[in-house]
Amino acid sequence: MYSGSSDGESHEAAQRKIPPASSMLWVRNLRRFIGSGTGLGSEALMERSNRKVLKLAQFPASTRRHVHELVAWKPEEGSISHRVQRLAKYRFLKKQSDLLLNADDLDAMWVCLRENCVIDDATGAEKMNYEDFCHIASVCTEQIGPKCRRFFSPSNFMKFEKDESGRIAILPFYLYVMRTVSLTQARIDMSELDEDSDGFLQPHEMEAYIRGLIPSLAQLRDMPTGFIQMYCRIAAHKFFFFCDPHRRDMFIALDKDANGTLSKQELREYADGTLTEIFIEREFSNLSLYLLLIVFDEHVRRGKSGGGNAREMDFDNFLDFVLALENKDTPEGLTYLFRCLDLQERGYLTTADIHSLFRDVHQKWIEGGNYELCIEDVRDEIWDMVKPADPLRITLADLLSCKQGGTVASMLIDVRGFWAHDNRENLLQEDEEPEEE
Repeated sequence: MYSGSSDGESHEAAQRKIPPASSMLWVRNLRRFIGSGTGLGSEALMERSNRKVLKLAQFPASTRRHVHELVAWKPEEGSISHRVQRLAKYRFLKKQSDLLLNADDLDAMWVCLRENCVIDDATGAEKMNYEDFCHIASVCTEQIGPKCRRFFSPSNFMKFEKDESGRIAILPFYLYVMRTVSLTQARIDMSELDEDSDGFLQPHEMEAYIRGLIPSLAQLRDMPTGFIQMYCRIAAHKFFFFCDPHRRDMFIALDKDANGTLSKQELREYADGTLTEIFIEREFSNLSLYLLLIVFDEHVRRGKSGGGNAREMDFDNFLDFVLALENKDTPEGLTYLFRCLDLQERGYLTTADIHSLFRDVHQKWIEGGNYELCIEDVRDEIWDMVKPADPLRITLADLLSCKQGGTVASMLIDVRGFWAHDNRENLLQEDEEPEEE
């Protein structure tokens, strides 16, 4: 195929002995979330809303000063202020939890919906018009109480898809209620684990949250006891990987000397040895850079403890490595990989960088018995795929905007990734062909 506020205001806020209620971040965020009560129309909009709810800590610039005020003020452990804060937090969260529909309430709502809906003659779907909607709201309020009333607002009804008769299906509405209750409860549970009430979950707090979920998840309920701690660590790490721009058995298999870290030679065996040498070298080069520049990184903590080899990859960094390779098309994964591809650490790639990166792929390609190809042709194709804003350089923003950044990264670091791109038409044809009976 180939040929802000003033300094005086900030100082005054930092000197406050007790922060006002409005600066208690977890209270403000939770109250805002509880009180939103917005409905959703299609499944796509519903899922998008759910994803917004699950963003743990992303604040606009206008709130950063308030976040700083709260973090700057923390009562001493065991002090009266600390006890009052914990008691206020407990009472607030309990009140919010009491306002949620429980399982019996949800069952009762479903019964009310089914008993007071109409059947669509054409599709057999259970639907309700606005009059039915208002009637069901009254019945549910009588049977369940006023806590269900907020779901039956006119704006909620208008945001669901309606048929030609102005009716909405009861199932999407009920699923919306269930998801809202579930996500709100999850937010409350996470707030309870936020020990210092700063609006953020630390890794160990997230692990505790996941550990509490395991008994209620059928797929995980029978997990071996000895693996639970490691599973929670992996799951929490994945949350943090995607909230900021698993493989335990795989790590053990690669760690030949069983010292708890991976050397370059051991990492070369990842993905059956198809990753390029320059990518592996860059990964460990970045590892050393983090040791020097990021004081709170896991590597530094290992160095302070005196354990392990600073030139080897520990388990947490291996998780980042695997997550980035398995999620190359996401902004988080592509951001991670771009740091490895940026050979000169300039924030962009030149044609010379592409040539240097693909040279190792080319070598593995030829060693695998494939046909000869021209590196310059591949380089030009990558440029055509990305269409960078500056014709002389490719930036991370270019890779993200072209929607093919994950493919480009695969072509430059993994011979299998290039093979998949080179054979994309054949692979697509195989996927479209029906299986023979």
